[in-house]
Amino acid sequence: MTLIRNRTFLLVLPLLLLTVIRSARADDVPDALKAPDAPLNESVLFVPGDLERPVTLQVTVYMPSGPGPFPLAVMNHGSTSDEPPAQQPRYHLTFSAYYFLSRGYAVAMPMMRGYAGSRGVLRKYGCDDEMTGMDAARDIRAVIDYMRQQPDIDGSRIVVAGQSFGGWNTLALGALHVPDVKGLVSFAGGMKESDCDSPDLSLIDAAGQLGARTSIPSIWFFGDNDSIFPPATWHGMYEHYTAAGGHAELVAYGRFGNDSHNMLGSSESLPIWMSKVDAFLGKIGLPNRPIHPEYMPSVAPPPSHYANIEDATALPYLGDQGATYYQRFLQKPLPRALAIGLSGASSVSGGFDPRAQALKACQQRSRNCQLYAVDNDVVWVRPTPEPPPSHFAAIVDQSAVPYLSKQGRNGYAKFLAMRRPRAFAIAADGGWDAASLGPDPLAYALNACNRIHRDCHLYAVDGDVVWPETRQADTVR
Repeated sequence: MTLIRNRTFLLVLPLLLLTVIRSARADDVPDALKAPDAPLNESVLFVPGDLERPVTLQVTVYMPSGPGPFPLAVMNHGSTSDEPPAQQPRYHLTFSAYYFLSRGYAVAMPMMRGYAGSRGVLRKYGCDDEMTGMDAARDIRAVIDYMRQQPDIDGSRIVVAGQSFGGWNTLALGALHVPDVKGLVSFAGGMKESDCDSPDLSLIDAAGQLGARTSIPSIWFFGDNDSIFPPATWHGMYEHYTAAGGHAELVAYGRFGNDSHNMLGSSESLPIWMSKVDAFLGKIGLPNRPIHPEYMPSVAPPPSHYANIEDATALPYLGDQGATYYQRFLQKPLPRALAIGLSGASSVSGGFDPRAQALKACQQRSRNCQLYAVDNDVVWVRPTPEPPPSHFAAIVDQSAVPYLSKQGRNGYAKFLAMRRPRAFAIAADGGWDAASLGPDPLAYALNACNRIHRDCHLYAVDGDVVWPETRQADTVR
């Protein structure tokens, strides 16, 4: 066969500004990134607490878009020993609130007495966890009574939820038999009194006392690596609660991140609990369908299997600087997302929707932005689909490539040294072409080959030979 001219193309685009939003902890994320890009219709109210112990409570209220009246979800906060109660921030940035908004609920988030803008102080009862929870529950009842009087609230459909200490207070509310409260949702619910010598045993006993006084169904979420409540404690709580007559469903979801106690604060946890809460709400006759999806984070695309998440050399478009940037991205905590364009990239870790934020930041600096990695998965999809591996030969076996002359095999050796993504195309007349980087190496290699040769086909893409085993070829000597 006659050898005709061949060319090798190495396309390299300039690397522009790379933007990164750093976050070692969820609290480091700016507030603007913790909320959905949708109207929250937020108001901050000051509501009377338990009438027997008069005090003013600060309550954040979110309303969904559209006309009411709306069913009511009351979400109760936890507590931290890192700072005094009065200095702790108002509870208002939480995925649980956005979840209920997406299902069409109005959301009320009261601050416990003494916390943030609420007056008064929590009374201590030593090891009597039931009494501590009941005190807080009476304030929650007062907030419910206030909210059900508002014209935009459907007081006949109420669900109460809480996290950590707020989850415990939610379970305590069940013992008050508040009318029209249909269900209770507890995320790692419990408490530990510092003045108690055996706080775990006291909590287990108190759970049994609440279970004996509660007829409202509940659902509980606990993980195995909870830094506050070990599995033996929450299993004991659940067993005592249900043995005493409480109706509860336990979702034991195993390990989550570094500390499952904080799982509600991460969008990464949504697959763990959203469908379970949807099913629970459906069982108790409350709305459970996403009628306002704008209040929830975007759905992550499925893994594309383009490359291993750790392979920095596979990152398209951005060359060696991009590989260095990608390695820094891999050090960021979950949830995280990296978006890439033809001339830049952006990564975001933490916040309400790191995927959407990464794409938005990338689009401000580059064309054709697309998600490359989400959490621990590569999701990037090539503009031109890659044929499946054919196993015709090993990728490094230069002698197996059909049609090529000695010069063509030298070109194939250069192809093997190119960065991914890359493609090598061959023609029956001995012609060939290769491309690396650029917006679409597969299409480029095929089109460049076909401009001079006839009937070009892909032989190799990235690390795979895709030449069909059934195609016959004579080798050019």
